[in-house]
Amino acid sequence: MKLNKCGLNPAVLFALQFVCLFVSLYGFYMAYLGITGPGGLYIAFLDEHFNFISGLRHILIESGAAILNMLGYRTRTNAYQLLVAGHNILHIGFDCLGFGVMCFFTAFVVAYSGSFKSKLSFWAAGIVTIQLLNILRFVLLALYWKRNKNVYMSDHHTIFNIVVYIIIAISLYFYTRYQDKATTLNAAN
Repeated sequence: MKLNKCGLNPAVLFALQFVCLFVSLYGFYMAYLGITGPGGLYIAFLDEHFNFISGLRHILIESGAAILNMLGYRTRTNAYQLLVAGHNILHIGFDCLGFGVMCFFTAFVVAYSGSFKSKLSFWAAGIVTIQLLNILRFVLLALYWKRNKNVYMSDHHTIFNIVVYIIIAISLYFYTRYQDKATTLNAAN
């Protein structure tokens, strides 16, 4: 096994970088969530002017509502909810936004070797795909999810995460094969 400049196996170096990046990104998200939510250490300026968490929630809710409206459904939205007349009301909490999945994906792409251009384009396509799947989930839940206390219903967050992680795993498989092939070709030239 070829060691790198640090004297570490490349797989070990990747794993360390991936874990550190994921913990840093997700930790930043959790900390930012804490300082932009009233209670505890609250920074009103960041909440009012740089709250990317609320911004993403707004984009997701309004995108879901726009799709439902195009399909002929009447919707109402507010900062936290999507209501479809005659169907369901969805409360879009922090765990619905997909930040954990996005942090995982981002950490993997950044930690894996490859050119900046290929990493950037793959990362952007992946983040957009994750959020398009999230919007699709909102649309389907708004139309078809029925809450019944007498029937066990699997948690839709878990189902969404499983589906998205399977899609991510497949895409990362092809991405790593592409990156490894590009690295081999560059080394041969």
